[in-house]
Amino acid sequence: MNPKVLFAGLFHETHTFLEGRTTLSDFEIRRGEKMLACTGDSSPMGGALEFAEDAGWEILPTVDYRAVPSGTVTDEVVESFWSDFKSGWNADIDAIFIVLHGAMVSESYLDVEGEILKRIRNLRNALGLPVFGVYDLHANFTPAMATHGSALLAYRENPHADARESAVRAAELLERCLDSGEMPRMTLQPTGLIWPPTATGTADDPMAALEHRARQLEHSKRGIWAINVTAGFAFADTPDTGVSFQTISTEHVSQAEKILREMGERAKNLNVEVKSSDLLPEDVMPQLAEPVEGLTVLVEPSDNIGAGAPGDGTGCLRLLIDVGIENSAVAINDPVAVQELAGLEIGASCSVAIGGKGSSFDRGALRLDVELVSRSKGEFELEDKQSHLASLGGDRFSMGPCAVVKYQGVTILLTSNRTPPFDLGQWRSQGIDPVKLNVIVVKAAVAHRRAYDPITARSFTVDTPGPCSSDLSRFEYSHAQR
Repeated sequence: MNPKVLFAGLFHETHTFLEGRTTLSDFEIRRGEKMLACTGDSSPMGGALEFAEDAGWEILPTVDYRAVPSGTVTDEVVESFWSDFKSGWNADIDAIFIVLHGAMVSESYLDVEGEILKRIRNLRNALGLPVFGVYDLHANFTPAMATHGSALLAYRENPHADARESAVRAAELLERCLDSGEMPRMTLQPTGLIWPPTATGTADDPMAALEHRARQLEHSKRGIWAINVTAGFAFADTPDTGVSFQTISTEHVSQAEKILREMGERAKNLNVEVKSSDLLPEDVMPQLAEPVEGLTVLVEPSDNIGAGAPGDGTGCLRLLIDVGIENSAVAINDPVAVQELAGLEIGASCSVAIGGKGSSFDRGALRLDVELVSRSKGEFELEDKQSHLASLGGDRFSMGPCAVVKYQGVTILLTSNRTPPFDLGQWRSQGIDPVKLNVIVVKAAVAHRRAYDPITARSFTVDTPGPCSSDLSRFEYSHAQR
């Protein structure tokens, strides 16, 4: 008989140092059969559902919650998800497949994923079921997740070009479990190391070296199904924040622990290479004043939308204006400014306060006399279906109502929804070709590189005021074990 597999998704990366709360209205929610609409798309859920369909599994969809990274989640979200999940629960199933982020924090739960997995195990007939799934490389993996999950597989690339592929790999492991009758278990090794997002790209050390060794060890014994290298999410203040490793294994626990000890020691030895390379604006200004042929990218990790920042920081915008860069561009998330421009005719000018509204770290709004170039609904199809953005939303993304304005030589794309800058379709949908620009600001840490590196002549990572600074000494941790 075809196995019955229950599917669910809970995806949010929580920045606990941000002001404000992430509420139910911030989540995109698909319940029951509506989940199946994403089958085959570029998201992890889409990949897992497509595998299940091809494998002939009987799919029981429950609920899928997704939101862009942001501040602490309200308990209402957790309880709403749980209510939806229980409503779709069927005790007559063979397995559970769940798509997680792994760094979700609510008002009452520092480990939302661990809490949900524990609750699942307490449901009727769930204690001995295979619980498989996939999670983001930037999870803060917890003992509860290891205890209550049978096999949760991490992405292996940052930028997350393999998010969908990782979900398919996790589904393949579940099929192995169902076919063989073997039930793997997870063993966790925390390290106590907390690395900023700028240090977690998998093309460079320390992550490149750790991923390479993990793959070697993974193939050393048949009983080692997978080894996860988890970078952690530095902006979530929890007891489990930071770098960790897990094995998914049917080997004796002593063998798993031996492997994990080695990985932990390697991480600590590589920790000396984790240094911030962010430059102060005053150090970047003279270099910007000397133009080069091709595109210059100003990376602004302190306002990294992909890590929860509001995306309205004015640090690099001020830098472009101060240096007087012609043919430059920056995207600012500012629905208030978009609304103020709603009644203006294309080509007309007015004074608008731009940015500086979402974080106390920023210097505040910058009032500029701008010309309105265009406006749109802000919807675009991803050019790269394997981009980091695809791991969140699938094939399409909505920036919400948008307005494009110009101030002197600077083009400013104003959005109404925070849009991680991981796909060039964001610009081209607005009639702007990033290849033809002299300078562009990217509010990210690493995940932008898949899209921007191929068109970049040079890049500077700029240390501006913002809630996602690479200098972690600026944050007061109370729960993290540092």
